[in-house]
Amino acid sequence: MSKSNLALAQSNPNIGLIQSLYAMFGRGDIAAIVASTTPDVVWGLDGRPTDMPFLRRFHGPAGVQEFFTVLAEVHDITSFEPQEFYADADKVFVIGRYSWTMKPSGVKGSSDWLHVWTIRNGKIAALRSLNDTALLAEAWRG
Repeated sequence: MSKSNLALAQSNPNIGLIQSLYAMFGRGDIAAIVASTTPDVVWGLDGRPTDMPFLRRFHGPAGVQEFFTVLAEVHDITSFEPQEFYADADKVFVIGRYSWTMKPSGVKGSSDWLHVWTIRNGKIAALRSLNDTALLAEAWRG
């Protein structure tokens, strides 16, 4: 963690929580991520499910687990880089970039993303992920 990100995490507990979730993801600790959610969590990527299986809303901790299962079935993530963190009230906004290979087509790509997290009582109540869905859908179809 860079000094500036460490300072952000120390000055804003919500940013610290989100940074810890990204670290869990990096370690493959999906169970810890699921345990960090509220019972009514809404987790999803904006887009049409007909374009790609994980472009939809998942509900509850079981839905978050399902999201990660579908994510792993669809593509291999070769790099995942949260880059900028911002917070306001119960929201944390993270700008990042990731690279992947689609499993069905073998197409490789990279895209930027924006995650909008909602925190309630120290737990994740929502994740809204905004991605280049046209690029993802095109790669999915090959």
